[in-house]
Amino acid sequence: MTHAKAFPLNAWYAAAWSHEIEHELAARTICDKDVVLYRRTDGQITALEDACWHRLLPLSMGRLEGDQVICGYHGLVFNSAGRCTYMPAQKTINPSACVRSYPVAERHRLVWLWPGDPALADPTKIPDFHWNDGTDWVGEGGTFYSLKCDYRLVIDNLMDLTHETYVHAGSIGDEAITSAPFDVTHSDRTATVTRWMIDIEPPPFWAKHLDRPGEHVDRWQIIYFQAPSVVVGDVGVAATGTGAPQGDRSQGVNGAFLAAITPETDKTCHYFWNFVRTFRTDDEQLTRDINKAHVNDGKGVYDQDHAVLEAQQIAIDRNPRMPFYNLNIDAGALWARKLIDGMLDDEYGPQPHVPSQAAE
Repeated sequence: MTHAKAFPLNAWYAAAWSHEIEHELAARTICDKDVVLYRRTDGQITALEDACWHRLLPLSMGRLEGDQVICGYHGLVFNSAGRCTYMPAQKTINPSACVRSYPVAERHRLVWLWPGDPALADPTKIPDFHWNDGTDWVGEGGTFYSLKCDYRLVIDNLMDLTHETYVHAGSIGDEAITSAPFDVTHSDRTATVTRWMIDIEPPPFWAKHLDRPGEHVDRWQIIYFQAPSVVVGDVGVAATGTGAPQGDRSQGVNGAFLAAITPETDKTCHYFWNFVRTFRTDDEQLTRDINKAHVNDGKGVYDQDHAVLEAQQIAIDRNPRMPFYNLNIDAGALWARKLIDGMLDDEYGPQPHVPSQAAE
């Protein structure tokens, strides 16, 4: 069974890359809430409800004057706290004239927004995304805005990497993934899938970067989910017998795929992605090449995933039969969905449940 609601509101969600938010108005929809973001003159970021108090025109269609937003319809002015400071043709300002202000924070090169109860917006609960800081791990990444699928389908995809064998054949896919055992562990807010493939031929991507022709490798995939919507995959290969399973990765190459997945609506999401690495970190051309391998006019690894995910959403909409059917490989995704449902139960209380997309 799964919760009738799609996403919790009392959580931090990625709204933008930090470099995207400047001293101009930027519109986003986060968890079905229309928001306008801008960077103030002091460098801090404001996030307001994107609808004027007066006639609901999106404030993002207006303009900034200093740190205040001027509505593009009748000129009402709102400060960075959302309070109206000017109304046309009258001196008295209606005391109810305000728009909602959302808690925001910048961390790990992303702007995080809390769409729920602002009194609960604890910055210490921002997901651990330190791999994206650009220090020990290097990569640039990007965003798929308004990806046409339920955000939980992306989580399913990342928590079960056996799909690589079929969706990404010729790059990172390998039959060894489907036959290797794996373990799933969890806490009250995290789930981790750990898979080791011992003494195998490296797939093309990893063989190229390891650059030890003819040698077998030990390959790892350790996928870490933080509820409700962040996934980090610690991945890589090392020459077989050099100690990687015991913790010594010095004879290998290590990367991590990063995903901060933000619901836009119940059937669309924003996917902030990166692939970072600890090898050849000063090679800017390699960074560009790896990005191109992931997103490249429909031919990249993530392009392949997104074609599958959007087709899956269309099929779900056209085939209302539920539940999905599950295999052993779905254990990590099942735990991720269970943790999301737990957050929803905490937020809304016991709710009527609908047939699960992750049922037995």
